[in-house]
Amino acid sequence: MDKETISITEAEALIKAALTANGVAEVSASAVASALVAAEAEGQVGHGFSRLGDYVAQVKTGKVDGRAIPSLTEHGASSILVDAGHGFAYPAMDLAIREGTKRAKAQGTASMAITRSHHCGALSLQVEKIARAGSIGIMVANAPAAIAPWGAKTPVFGTNPIAFSAPRADGDPLIIDLSLSKVARGKVMHAKKSGTDIPLGWALDAGGQPTTDPEAALAGTMVPIGEAKGTALALMVEILASAMTGANPSAQMPSFFTADGPPNEAGQFLMALNPPNPEGFAERMETILGLIEGAEGARLPGTRRRAAIARAHSHGIDVPRHYLETARDLSGG
Repeated sequence: MDKETISITEAEALIKAALTANGVAEVSASAVASALVAAEAEGQVGHGFSRLGDYVAQVKTGKVDGRAIPSLTEHGASSILVDAGHGFAYPAMDLAIREGTKRAKAQGTASMAITRSHHCGALSLQVEKIARAGSIGIMVANAPAAIAPWGAKTPVFGTNPIAFSAPRADGDPLIIDLSLSKVARGKVMHAKKSGTDIPLGWALDAGGQPTTDPEAALAGTMVPIGEAKGTALALMVEILASAMTGANPSAQMPSFFTADGPPNEAGQFLMALNPPNPEGFAERMETILGLIEGAEGARLPGTRRRAAIARAHSHGIDVPRHYLETARDLSGG
């Protein structure tokens, strides 16, 4: 695949220009650009440049309100609800985390529910912000239905990711980010747009048969991690991200990939937890992580992510040329 290397600064400026040229408010465009480029930098290509064309198309049809301003409602000292107002998820998450981490410092814990939201990209980016504020971070999100209950063929759950972060006394936080499908559905869409097959075992077609065709996969279902256990976890996420937030359940949510239809009204739910004994927590954290780091053949979750981020900052990010051409066309450049 033909790729072009571009710096993080240039990439953010290009995406922001493409969004603002198509009616997105500057503050939202900045939040979206930062998140898409950060996802691209850590290797989450399904949440990076590949999303830009879809985002702009959805703004043009009104599926996403590019000028929405998220609003906050307090539900007690340690619980907040952010209404994304059918706008992009990123400015809503920025508001939720900024206010939620303040409450966690004062109260020891805080929950942040986000409703009437949109595609939220790589959860790793959001829980890392919580960890860098000194708290343990937990995040779940729902998405359009793509996983069937175990034994069934009709999708009910989204790929419904889960992410976790924990601060470390020295060095970068521990970050764990996983989709409840074997791979994120964005990777299948990326394969479709790139004209490549997907590996066998990622997805099933509409008839419930394994497929390597990304188009058939998108019309079918994603294979869950851990079989029945994966769909049980997807149900847990669905309850937190939809029932707790007042957002659409996955089965009633329009696609993130098309411009037609009503707003997605997706939901995200986050928590910030402050250890009651920070020094004791830090000591035990390092003991636990040291056991993993000292085990031959093992590696901590997030190790490859951090290496990819470091390379992106020193080398730039390698983006398929057709995505960059799309961004330049959208920006008028």
